Amino acid sequence: MPRMDPRTVVLHGQELSFVDSGSGPVVLFIHGILGSQRQWARLVDRMDDNQRVIVPDLFGHGDSAKPMGDYSLSAHAATLRDLLDHLGVERVTLVGHSLGGGIAMQFLYLFPDRVDRLVLIASGGLGREVNLVLRSATLPGADQVLRVAASGPVLSRLESLGQGVAKVGWRPGSDLRAIWKGFTSLADGESRRAFLATTRSVIDLGGQSISAHERLESMPKIPTLIVWGAKDRMIPAWHALSAQESIPHCRVELFKEAGHFPHLDDPDRFAALVREFIHEED
Repeated sequence: MPRMDPRTVVLHGQELSFVDSGSGPVVLFIHGILGSQRQWARLVDRMDDNQRVIVPDLFGHGDSAKPMGDYSLSAHAATLRDLLDHLGVERVTLVGHSLGGGIAMQFLYLFPDRVDRLVLIASGGLGREVNLVLRSATLPGADQVLRVAASGPVLSRLESLGQGVAKVGWRPGSDLRAIWKGFTSLADGESRRAFLATTRSVIDLGGQSISAHERLESMPKIPTLIVWGAKDRMIPAWHALSAQESIPHCRVELFKEAGHFPHLDDPDRFAALVREFIHEED
């Protein structure tokens, strides 16, 4: 794993962890639910030679604080604006994955003068459909279920099972590894509370509860790149095609062998795409 050097800033009385690396046009990476800055490590390693890369842990995630309060898309977007103000950064390319894509679109809606380009990866907010596992987090009693499922004894058994099947040649894909890392964080009560608050702000039992389509039509027409994995089981890949109805000028790239984390499945291709996209003429 490439080396990350997180820093900490206090925003509204709470500590936010972030990485700030490289120099050049600024790229702000925004992770998804149960994600963290660590998911972008291989991208930072491939991009910070001619871009300035800023990679935060959202509040409620990773090494950032997990306060009681607002975990809506607007709240996350405002926090990222405050981080950029603290760093003296005026304009950025936004790269958002899953929930982070929804936050990126909300950031563009609220602060259009701060955004040069937009990259959405398997983004939320582009259709109702979402995996049943996330929808179940909106049910009453989900906290109690997660408290047991993510407890030390259960995690130990699952890890032992994984080690056992690994001995016969099975290797988990990028999706399973990333989701497992996020799931293990839910053993902590504060992380569990933040996860549920974040999920319930954008999802209900029927699916995604917030749509960006109407707002996208009225947003500034900035260069937009949409990346999706054809084998995404979390949010269906056809949402990328529906997005083209609201963003007719956008470019769509499909990773045929990837799932919900195409930037982890093929970081070289993804980094090359983003670098090309940032430096191409409008």
